[in-house]
Amino acid sequence: MSDVPYVIDASARSRDADIWFALPAGFVALPLVELAATASSPEEAGPGAVLGPLLDGVRDAETRQRLLTDFAPLQRMAQAAVASGSIHCSLGLHSDDQGDGRPLLSVFNLAWRATAWAPRSVTAARAAVGSGADQIETLDLPCGPASIVVNHLKISIEGPLGQQELLQIAAYVPCPDGMRIAILTLATTGVERADQYRTVLRDIARSISFDNPLSDAPDEE
Repeated sequence: MSDVPYVIDASARSRDADIWFALPAGFVALPLVELAATASSPEEAGPGAVLGPLLDGVRDAETRQRLLTDFAPLQRMAQAAVASGSIHCSLGLHSDDQGDGRPLLSVFNLAWRATAWAPRSVTAARAAVGSGADQIETLDLPCGPASIVVNHLKISIEGPLGQQELLQIAAYVPCPDGMRIAILTLATTGVERADQYRTVLRDIARSISFDNPLSDAPDEE
């Protein structure tokens, strides 16, 4: 079986880059500027303003409406993440292979948080315990110690539902300098697929590198 190709984003070659990671198929980067704009402009804040091309490829009206409904609370979380200093945000669209095959939406976010110096394992443990999570798991990644937590949230939305339950999984990966921690968050309305989404985020966390792995790599590989 041949290796799956990865497309290297131009930002990975920036001289200012200080963290590298890989996302699996099905994730598309969301524009941070547009997300921030919809957060401050209510008239532009509809889910369709961000979903755009994705919806254009969906012909079934029922599926389109489901995607719009599912994305509304995820968009609110993405906007909040951007407002608080997110450096990357992606939308995931996958089929529920273990269910009825319906499309499942998710939002992946990456942000930095400054921390007081401490051993990296201590920083990861403190972040996990302080998150108030339903589940906590320690990780030993190629780039160092980390932790992963699972939370179930309820987000208020407009419409007859009033609230929607979300699954939020976060990985805390301390930087080698001990002064910052990378926070990887994966949120989805597919709460019944918690184990599968936790595996996805765990795999993304395992791909993290704080040293440039692309020095000799071609534009695509």
